[in-house]
Amino acid sequence: MPNIPFDAIRRLLLKGAIAVVIGLGGMPAFAQDKPDIIRIGSTAPGHLKFVLAQKDGWWDKEFAKDGIKVELVTFNGGSEATTALATGAIEFTYTGNNPALRVAASGADVKLIGLSSYVKAGGSYIVVKTDSPLKTLQDLRGKKVAYLTGTVRHSNFSKALNSVGLTTNDVEGLNLPFEASGPALLRGDIDAIVETDSTAAKLVDTGEARVLFDTSTHPEWNVPNVISVNGAFAAKYPDLVKRLLKVDIEISRWADAHPDETIKTFVEATKSSEKSVRKTYADGVFHQDPKLTDDAIAALQGEEKFMASAGLLKGSIDYGKWVDKSFVDGAAAEIAAVQ
Repeated sequence: MPNIPFDAIRRLLLKGAIAVVIGLGGMPAFAQDKPDIIRIGSTAPGHLKFVLAQKDGWWDKEFAKDGIKVELVTFNGGSEATTALATGAIEFTYTGNNPALRVAASGADVKLIGLSSYVKAGGSYIVVKTDSPLKTLQDLRGKKVAYLTGTVRHSNFSKALNSVGLTTNDVEGLNLPFEASGPALLRGDIDAIVETDSTAAKLVDTGEARVLFDTSTHPEWNVPNVISVNGAFAAKYPDLVKRLLKVDIEISRWADAHPDETIKTFVEATKSSEKSVRKTYADGVFHQDPKLTDDAIAALQGEEKFMASAGLLKGSIDYGKWVDKSFVDGAAAEIAAVQ
């Protein structure tokens, strides 16, 4: 028998093992690879759990165990965030329901894996200058109104107009973020703006503007904000998706246990009105549990129907493909098992 060096034998054995695996229609049975980076997006300045994680490095600490870097990315609008998700530029997003519904209806490979929040208080403000002659929603006909298109504010504004027989076609809409719309309102360049209550309240609290309409008077209009994942990433790294949601659950529980610190962090990061934020979370609970409840799914289905009827969405959603409760249910079960 020829004298074959040990290294040569090892190479032959490894080559044979790989050949067997490939011959069986698989890939080499190496340990599962891991991504170098996980990118998590949110609409600027960030949803509550995103802001808390940004401050204290919740996800950084979790994935540092595997040498995986976490990058938190903010986008000017939810549509930018969901486009980045669908194209694989980021792996997760925390967005409002409208952009998530639109990208799902487009047929993109994205999955709904949890709730960013489901706050049934609060909503959107339609505000005008304090000395504006506009008094009612009907007075907005033909006026210049700023709001970010494709956002929950857009949907809330459309619902408000519909409640008095108007549509967004009856106003001159301008697609502007608050950084531009707020100063434009005070200069008199536009007649009204539509913003989240905690953002618009900054002008109201100073006496520079007043609320023309508060959508929180219609709690039935509230729909949960959501957490989405790129479908290809979820298929390749299901355990990482579940781990992200385990941290998400921990953040949501920490927030409820530390309300004052949570509000302080959120107000500082978002430059929101503290008075308005405390009003939204008046019960001392932040409603951040990511669990995908039947009530939440029904609210999303109702919002999809409204968006389609109002021309805010094209296509339709296959909820059987889009919604995947397994990740958040699995995360919750693992946390419960060690408590």
